[in-house]
Amino acid sequence: MTYKEATTYLFDSVPMFQNVGGTAYKEGLSNTLLLDEHFGHPHRKFKTIHVGGTNGKGSCSHTLAAILQTAGYKVGLYTSPHLTDFRERIRVNGKMIPECEVVSFVEDERSFFEPLHPSFFELTTALAFKYFAKAEVDVAVIEVGMGGRLDCTNIITPDLSVITNISLDHVQFLGNTLTKIAGEKAGIIKPRVPVVIGETTEETKKVFKDKSLEMNAPIRFAEEEHEVISSRSEGNTRVYETLHYGSFIGELGGLCQEKNTATILTAIDELRKAGYTIAQEHIRIGFGQVCKLTGLRGRWQQVGMSPTIICDTGHNTGGISYIADQLRGIQADKLHIVIGMVNDKDIHSVLQQLPQCATYYFTKANVKRALDEHTLQTLAKEAGLRGTSWPDVRSAFQAARQSSTEKDLIFVGGSTFIVADFLAFYHPEQA
Repeated sequence: MTYKEATTYLFDSVPMFQNVGGTAYKEGLSNTLLLDEHFGHPHRKFKTIHVGGTNGKGSCSHTLAAILQTAGYKVGLYTSPHLTDFRERIRVNGKMIPECEVVSFVEDERSFFEPLHPSFFELTTALAFKYFAKAEVDVAVIEVGMGGRLDCTNIITPDLSVITNISLDHVQFLGNTLTKIAGEKAGIIKPRVPVVIGETTEETKKVFKDKSLEMNAPIRFAEEEHEVISSRSEGNTRVYETLHYGSFIGELGGLCQEKNTATILTAIDELRKAGYTIAQEHIRIGFGQVCKLTGLRGRWQQVGMSPTIICDTGHNTGGISYIADQLRGIQADKLHIVIGMVNDKDIHSVLQQLPQCATYYFTKANVKRALDEHTLQTLAKEAGLRGTSWPDVRSAFQAARQSSTEKDLIFVGGSTFIVADFLAFYHPEQA
């Protein structure tokens, strides 16, 4: 079996949320526990940090991993979804899992897992934990897939739990109120394990306080720490002034990163209390080189100049609000937005936040969940957005590029999968 055959098997033979959505979601941990037992409970062989939330958990996970790597730890990193290569999900010190490990997992273990009819994420999580144990990592940063309470990553007992924020997303699975969603996310809070909460509302804060009290888990709210004094945009980066960590540059330049940075610094303080050796220099390098150290892409990533070309994976109301604010603040002659969405998001709320002064290129990603570009155009017109529709991301981007001058800005986003399709054919070195 080749690597391509192995990944095709994983993509096509087990339900994959990335492609089909709700039919891939399996509630409960029964398969996860069976897989974990089969592989000898690999997650017990290394320390873990658990990162959940609606938005920002990917950025926080990668930055924590970058800081820990810089501090000399051998760090596993498990995130989702991937953009262009399945192996992006599973990394050790920034390097993707070798192709041969994926192939051998499928070849050697399919006779065990096929009768279970596992989901794609259940299998991927088992593979990640198995590989991290084999690689003898010191610590693994584990990003929650969806929710928390019933997410298959939730079999770990971490040194620290982090919940970034709560926004309305995946409401068909997690509940249609912030309180209900917070209840699911709070499910990663473990007995006596410290938890850091990034952002709250009045209703979600009570949920987290009640859960931490029930679990006897020390809780800190990053927004109450006031660790980040200020931040400003400098080129495509952000410069932070902090209370205890001085001034440093963050490679991730999105507006939302100020909130993420406050969360990360509070988490670092907790990790230090737990015995992790993390110096100021490690924090500076981790923030400043997170993409280089971990392979992170698609977070307010500038991939071209003249015209400026930026892509971002933000895809729900919480994430898009930051993107829309940042787009409005950028000086450019004209704004061109290549956008597509999946059909299970709150599309109306997203569209209402986007700038009306832009020219839009409505398109769809190459996944079954993709919303038809003509339907998106019709809904966007009702929100006051004007543009044309295109059958795929490449043609939409090419149209935007042809209509742009050197002083314009092209933004590509609306969905993780739009960015994935874009980065599959457009590479920063082309800029």
